[in-house]
Amino acid sequence: MKYRLLNYIACPYCKDTGFPLKLVVFERKVYEKRSLPQQVQKPLCDLYCGYREAKVSELTEYPCEECIKYEVKEGILYCPVCLRWYPIIDEIPRILPDNYRKQEEDLRFLSLYKDKVPEIIKKQGKPFKLE
Repeated sequence: MKYRLLNYIACPYCKDTGFPLKLVVFERKVYEKRSLPQQVQKPLCDLYCGYREAKVSELTEYPCEECIKYEVKEGILYCPVCLRWYPIIDEIPRILPDNYRKQEEDLRFLSLYKDKVPEIIKKQGKPFKLE
């Protein structure tokens, strides 16, 4: 998943109050040969920089040249309001409604990364939690 995606997505349940989603990176992949085309205007994001975890308006320098080289391979996105979490598997965020999620798969994912999953998601995460 590209860090830039955080500029465009919000919690499907909380809408605007669930923006931006929180990102916890378990593993990321580096694409050293990627670079910004010269004609591209910076910043690439207009509201939120997921790479720096900050509002774009608060940044004095834009890390676009560095950000474009990374993809989140494995991780979790979660809403700071309702604590719904969504896995990122093989660079793809799985943002599905609760009724389309598979409890066994989600719990297996949480267990696999239990040392890296935030405590609040382990204990209060929706739709499934470890504790």
